Amino acid sequence: MPDLRLMIPGPVDVDDEVLAAIAEPTLPHYGAKWMPLFEATTDLLKRLFETEGDVLMIPGPGSGALEAGIASLVPAGEGICIPENGFFGFRTIQIAEACGIHPWTLTFPVGEFIDPARLRAFLKETLPLANAEGHPVRAIALVHHETSTGILNPLREIAEVAHEFNLLLIVDAVASFGGVPIRVDAWGIDICISVPNKCLGAPPGVALMSVSKRAWETAENNPCAHGWYLDLRTWAWYRTNWKDWHPYPTTLPTNNIVALHRALEGIFSKGVEAHFASFAKASQVTREGLAEMGFSLFTNPAYAAPMISAINTRPDVNVSELQRFLLDEHNIMISGGLGDLHGKIFRIGHMGRAKDAGYTSQLLDAIRAFLKAKGLPLHPA
Repeated sequence: MPDLRLMIPGPVDVDDEVLAAIAEPTLPHYGAKWMPLFEATTDLLKRLFETEGDVLMIPGPGSGALEAGIASLVPAGEGICIPENGFFGFRTIQIAEACGIHPWTLTFPVGEFIDPARLRAFLKETLPLANAEGHPVRAIALVHHETSTGILNPLREIAEVAHEFNLLLIVDAVASFGGVPIRVDAWGIDICISVPNKCLGAPPGVALMSVSKRAWETAENNPCAHGWYLDLRTWAWYRTNWKDWHPYPTTLPTNNIVALHRALEGIFSKGVEAHFASFAKASQVTREGLAEMGFSLFTNPAYAAPMISAINTRPDVNVSELQRFLLDEHNIMISGGLGDLHGKIFRIGHMGRAKDAGYTSQLLDAIRAFLKAKGLPLHPA
C-alpha cells in the first residue's frame, strides 16, 4: 500500500537507509566476508543490552526465542513463576505450558503494573507449596513492556525480588529493548529477549537474546530434551565448535542483520540517550494532543511506556470506525485493543518513523478530521 504509515506497536516504518540494506546483494551467512559484520553487530547489541555476556541472533520471532529461553532453563515438570498483567503475559503462560512446565501465575488487573511487593509475598507463600507438589520454581518470566495495555513493568525492582529468592530471570523485552534503558548485567538478567522491528527501527526476521553465564550453565544441566533448534545447548555447541566461521546452527537472514547493523549504528551515532528521549517526546505530544480532544490514557501515567500509547476511546467514538477512517483516508494504521479491550481502547506506536514529529502531527490532524466528519466536538466538555 503506497505511503502507508505504520503507527502500530510493531512492525515499524523503517528509515530509508536501513531499509535499503534489504535490497543489497546478499552476503553468505558464514566465512570471512560475513563474520566481521556479524561480530560488529553483536558488539553493538551487547553495548545496548549493557552486558559483557553473550548475545545471540536467532532467525524467527521473539516468541520463538522466549520459548527457547524458558524451555532451556526450566526442565519439563518443574515450575516457573509468571506474573502477568495482559495479553503477552498470558502468552508466556501458554509457552510454559506447551513446554510441559508448570506455571505458578500471579495475575494483576489489566492496565495495572506488576507490583514487586505483591510478587515477593506471592513467592514466600508459593515456593514451599511448589516444592511440596513437585513443581519447584526455578525462574521468573516477565513481560517488561506489555504492549496490549502500554504498561512498562518495573523491571529493576522485579529483578531484585528474583535475586532474593535465587531464581533465574527471563525477560521478554520485545517491545522495550532500545526504547528505555535495560541493564542486563547490573540488574542480573539471565535471559533477555527482543527483536529489531520495534524500538530499534529495523525490519523483522530475527530475534535477539542475551544469555548470562548462569543461563548457559543451567541450560547445559537441563535433564530434559526439548527439541533441537530452540535448545540453547544446540547454540552452545556451534559457538564452541564452529566459533570462527559459523557460530550458530542455521542459516542467518544476512540482509536483515545488515539492516539491523545499520539501525544500531544510527542509534549510537545519534546517542542512546537521545534515542530514548525521542520516544518520550513523541508520546508526550501525542497524548497531550489527544487529551485536548477528550481522549485519556488507559494506564497510570507513572507506568506508561513511552514507546506506545494505549488510549481510552470517547463514548461517542467507535474505535473500528476511527481505524478505518485513518487507514482509508490518511493511510495511517493504528491498532485496536486485544481481547476484552477490543473496542474500548486504541493503541498508537511511537517507534520507527512514527516517533518523528511529522507522523505525530499528521495523526492528530487526521483524528481531528475524523471527529469533524462525524459531526463530533473537537473539545468535548
